[in-house]
Amino acid sequence: MNNQHPESTVVRRQSAPRLTFEAAAIYEYPEHLRPFLSALPTAPGVYLFHSESDTMPLYIGKSVNIRSRVLAHLRTADEASMLRQARRISWICTAGELGALLLEARLIKEQHPLFNKRLRRNRQLCSLQLTERNVQVVYARDIDFSHAPNLFGLFANRRAALQTLQSLADEQQLCYGLLGLEPLSRGRACFRSALKRCAGACCGKESPEAHHLRLVAALERVRVICWPWSNAIALQETRAEMTQYHIINNWLWLGAVSTLDEAAALARMPAGFDHDGYKILCRPVLSGQYDIIELRPENAPASS
Repeated sequence: MNNQHPESTVVRRQSAPRLTFEAAAIYEYPEHLRPFLSALPTAPGVYLFHSESDTMPLYIGKSVNIRSRVLAHLRTADEASMLRQARRISWICTAGELGALLLEARLIKEQHPLFNKRLRRNRQLCSLQLTERNVQVVYARDIDFSHAPNLFGLFANRRAALQTLQSLADEQQLCYGLLGLEPLSRGRACFRSALKRCAGACCGKESPEAHHLRLVAALERVRVICWPWSNAIALQETRAEMTQYHIINNWLWLGAVSTLDEAAALARMPAGFDHDGYKILCRPVLSGQYDIIELRPENAPASS
């Protein structure tokens, strides 16, 4: 006897869909921040969202137009959690975008805002250094990256550096063994050579010189530029209402002053290599688009 019910009589219970809500997705315009809006400038600079705490901001950002950027935050539902905690907004105007970038990077590292996830201090900063025929990972804590020769790439850790070297090897058919990425038996071809992924410098199919030249050419794209001056420099940034001189040494931004007479004290400060400063400053400094004044050891400026 068939005890199964006909399909027409079968009732299948379907569980009701579960509705979940993310707190940050429930957005309401932050009316409590309106008193700060009328005073927001349209100038470049850095802005800070503050909670009840006077020591740790919620968020630090930069823009070429502070007012426009802050208003964009207030209309962004994804930032509802931060906006609900915010109690006031402050800002610092700069002479241009470069100054805003530099000040933002410094303030984030100094004040550790809750909602910023980038520009944190990196104590494992490393690079690939080419010495004769060898490539090795070196660390900023051990050598001065602003003056060390033949550095290629800036990496958050050793693993990232070796992954980049491996990617270059794959692209250029370089030998993992000769690069120190894997063991290599002397006189024997590496495993990748049999797969035609290595041009054969490990077994005489390619000369060591040709292998080295291709390695150098590949690395050149990420070369770290040594600091090109003997001393600190003052980089001038100007807009209609404001002029700033950025004092820089060894790719470290030491601060900004409004006149060159104020530069001497900053120029005397110790200046080690700064990763964020290098990324922000290298192209603008070398492009020729800014007036640059080299500061002499006796602190008298000399135009470069």
